Amino acid sequence: MNEPLEAVTGHPAGEPVRALTTRVFLALAPPDDAKDELEQVLRPAYDAYPRMRWNRIEDWHITLAFLGELPVTAVPPLMPPLAGLAARQRPLRLALCGGGHFDERVLWTGVTGDLEGLHRLAADVRTLVRECGVSFPERPLRPHLTLARSRRGDHVDTVEAAASLAAFAGRDWEAGRLHLVGSNIGRGPGPIHYRDIDAWDFPRGAGGAARATGG
Repeated sequence: MNEPLEAVTGHPAGEPVRALTTRVFLALAPPDDAKDELEQVLRPAYDAYPRMRWNRIEDWHITLAFLGELPVTAVPPLMPPLAGLAARQRPLRLALCGGGHFDERVLWTGVTGDLEGLHRLAADVRTLVRECGVSFPERPLRPHLTLARSRRGDHVDTVEAAASLAAFAGRDWEAGRLHLVGSNIGRGPGPIHYRDIDAWDFPRGAGGAARATGG
């Protein structure tokens, strides 16, 4: 469900928002059946490594562009161009697979399938955002889905959990929606929660593919 910016930022509706910011990224999300499949595989790791900070399953996503902390007022102008981009994008066939870690701290599962299309979509999204006047840190796309982070001093858990995912090969699925996501990070105690600010479906069928390739 999409949320108003006030809900994403934790700011009460009806109050001025000019000084507020929200952390924003653009992403794809696996469907529920693919997430359920991975959750089943992860259950032994949940039990074995309870001190890891496991992401909520409803927050699992594949980041295309991390925009960082933006003024709330900078977000609405991005929406019409992003909707137009989504209307020209064909769905992508992807799957989750394997496991790994970043610096023995961040646990992830990988992404396979139409990686060429995924990289092209990420490049198009990043170009569009910059053309809208929003600058953000340039990070190479490393397709993955973040699962958990280690607590200080527990890096061995992350390495072992990654090894337990080595043989995981999930079913393939269709990524057919672009998500503009905001988080309430840094706005109070408790875990990070993500909320869709907006999301746009990709056209399906031959007509959608033709529009995606035809510009």
